[in-house]
Amino acid sequence: MPEKGFVRRVGPFQATAINMSQMCGIGPFVTIPLMVAAFGGPQAVTGFVAGALLALADGLVWAELSAAMPGSGGSYVYLRQAFQYRTGRLMPFLFVWTAMLFIPVGMSTGIVGFVQYLGYLAPGMGRTTGDLIGLGVIALVIALLWRGIEHIARITAVMWVVMVASVGCVIVASLTHFDADLAFTYPSGAFELTSDHFWIGFAGGLTIGIYDYLGYNTAAYLGAEIKDPGRTLPRAIVFSILGIMTIYLLLQIGTLGVIDWHRMTDPDDVASTSVASAVLEETWGKGAADAVTVLILITAFASVFAGLLGGSRVPYDAARDRVFFRPYAKLHARHRFPVLGLATMGVVTSGGFLLGRHTDLATLIQLLTAVMVLVQALAQILALSVLRRRQPTLRRPYRMWLYPLPSLVALAGWLVIYGYADKNAPGRRPIEWSLAWVALGCVAFVVWARREKVWPYGPKEISEDFLTASTADTTGPADTTGPVGTTGPADTTGPADDDPAPGEPEPVPKP
Repeated sequence: MPEKGFVRRVGPFQATAINMSQMCGIGPFVTIPLMVAAFGGPQAVTGFVAGALLALADGLVWAELSAAMPGSGGSYVYLRQAFQYRTGRLMPFLFVWTAMLFIPVGMSTGIVGFVQYLGYLAPGMGRTTGDLIGLGVIALVIALLWRGIEHIARITAVMWVVMVASVGCVIVASLTHFDADLAFTYPSGAFELTSDHFWIGFAGGLTIGIYDYLGYNTAAYLGAEIKDPGRTLPRAIVFSILGIMTIYLLLQIGTLGVIDWHRMTDPDDVASTSVASAVLEETWGKGAADAVTVLILITAFASVFAGLLGGSRVPYDAARDRVFFRPYAKLHARHRFPVLGLATMGVVTSGGFLLGRHTDLATLIQLLTAVMVLVQALAQILALSVLRRRQPTLRRPYRMWLYPLPSLVALAGWLVIYGYADKNAPGRRPIEWSLAWVALGCVAFVVWARREKVWPYGPKEISEDFLTASTADTTGPADTTGPVGTTGPADTTGPADDDPAPGEPEPVPKP
């Protein structure tokens, strides 16, 4: 379904670059020490493997939904279509409500990491100076996003190249000075599966791991701006996950083979805050460490850039459909981007950055994942099954392999993260805060629904947009190969690729 206002200008490489830039930002460079602390040794690599499996399972959920419904807003679109039959606009409203918090808070962790690594180049930098620099970086990101999508796509591709260069340098440096004894000598009881300590550490490591992989869905938020989305989006999601998984494993194992893991748990050691810089200093010297640190700063910047690019589209689509505050539906007159959504994301990112600077990064990660799990991750897994039942004739260019197994794996992973959140953030109570935020969102929905006179104060409005839209407007030729070779059984329940959708005129042949 074509979306008025947006233009499809983002191709396959750019979509994958957007995802990978968001995924491999500052995350692994600041979370390797957090992962080691959670597991208590080099067995921390288990966390990255578990995170990759969860990301891949959840990515297949995103792949089917985004290919079938390539609208701006990502999860908002899927939840709106799936849950409108019973709860009206409640679920999409709650998603936008929580997304306006967890998306920019996630981006704020990237700015926290940016300032940490900047501290390696300027060790005398005070807290106030770091705060001001971080706020300035956020302002710069917003300024660069204040332009058309075609310019942003080119900028993102350049930043993706810088990201590959930065992680590549760290990986090559670590592998050329690799010590297997450091990387593979585990403390006693490291894999004692009957110990509660192991599972608490595993849940903490899984949370950090999936945080590092988050971003594989960024291009899906730009669905209305993606060329041939039925083919492009599933491939961008799966390829970005597989690519980043390879990079992360090499990065984690290589780092553990150069830096003694005990150093990463010492708050006074540079390896606890700037572990990649410590690797380069240990292997190639201080000059190389400084140079690669600059590349890491650019990588962090690119991650925040890509995340706010996709996130700013979420409230736009909701407001346009009268499921969020109406001013968010306004596009910039010249460059056609959502003005208020981008500005709000910038403000909340600034607040999250200051919160992370004055508490700690691990707590910020636990809080944002707990909020995200309830209204996005779990609800979206359910949405996929609901839509298969409610809209069986919906055209699905990609269908999940081995359905529903990947959905069940994703469900189990997200429940482990949420169930252990309080134990991994003692005293911070992320579960309670997430429930309170959702409850507050329900109250806000009731007030909003009464003003707008929609369910439960008015009739439910069923709008099966993608089910009735013309096939030609959505994805183009059917995808029978899938993002990694095949998609499984072809979707023969919906209209054929060249058939008009119900109620649509016959397409006019091109000359």
